Amino acid sequence: MQPRDFSLYGAVDLGARQAAAQRRQQAAQSAESGAPADGAVIEVTEQTFNTDVVERSRTTPVIIDLWADWCGPCKQLSPVLEKLAAEADGTWILAKVDVDANPQLAAALQVQSIPMVVAVIGGQLVDGFLGAMPEGQVRQWLSQVLAIAEKMSLLPPGSAEAEADDADASDDSRAARARAYDDDDQLPPAYEQARTAMERGDLDGAARAFEEQLAASPGDPMAKAGLAQVNLIRRVTSYDQARSRRDAAEHPGDVQAQIRVADIDLASGRIEEAFDRLLGVIRRTSGEDREQARAHLVSLFDILPPRDPRVSKTRSALSALLF
Repeated sequence: MQPRDFSLYGAVDLGARQAAAQRRQQAAQSAESGAPADGAVIEVTEQTFNTDVVERSRTTPVIIDLWADWCGPCKQLSPVLEKLAAEADGTWILAKVDVDANPQLAAALQVQSIPMVVAVIGGQLVDGFLGAMPEGQVRQWLSQVLAIAEKMSLLPPGSAEAEADDADASDDSRAARARAYDDDDQLPPAYEQARTAMERGDLDGAARAFEEQLAASPGDPMAKAGLAQVNLIRRVTSYDQARSRRDAAEHPGDVQAQIRVADIDLASGRIEEAFDRLLGVIRRTSGEDREQARAHLVSLFDILPPRDPRVSKTRSALSALLF
């Protein structure tokens, strides 16, 4: 979840804007009937969002793919999502949102960077991720989303899809599910509190909600990741991005300048660039500077799934540098 006043990273030329306007017009014309779109993959606009996403999510999980024509990583991730949606055969719906064609919807969804993927269940945003992930990691994330849907009675227990997800999920994923939910068949109140806080732009309130959940359940992976994401957003919103990049380029020895740009890169979906930047700082520094960079790098791992290959790769590189 991102604060409402974020703008999308990345340059968008006038040609892209014109093409987006044409796509918006075409989508609006095709939706004049007001009927929900059919199929496993649907194009959603500001006009059809309530029907095709919010209302539909009350009976079927909806995964929103926020993309743009100029976004390179989107072109890597979208085909993966479309393939998995087709395989799901209606168990969940992929709703594609062109952020250039639907700027007000992008703002309402608090988009900071793309690609951005969010899951909507029962009319609520329940989980999401930034940046392109490998197919295996997307499958793992989807298995967790579908576990939420099953817990909320949107998937029948023991359904073929649910059983397949359980069979494919890693031990870590299954343990995360067990820890993430109580026996009352509902999400912990902290998640609702955090969501409500984010909707009103209260990042501090969202952080407190996640902190309270972690105090009650220290091993809760969703709360840990949620808090890490909120903290990242709080930091990035305080940065002058152009100045941060200029400072990092002009002062490679300034650890805090490098940390700020690593934050910006991670929030923009440039995950490997963020990790490599901090590994470079660790490689060429020592003492307190090195420890600052190391601690910050490790804190960024919490934002991604534990078995994300980029985290595993960076952990190995970090160990080689330190030991």
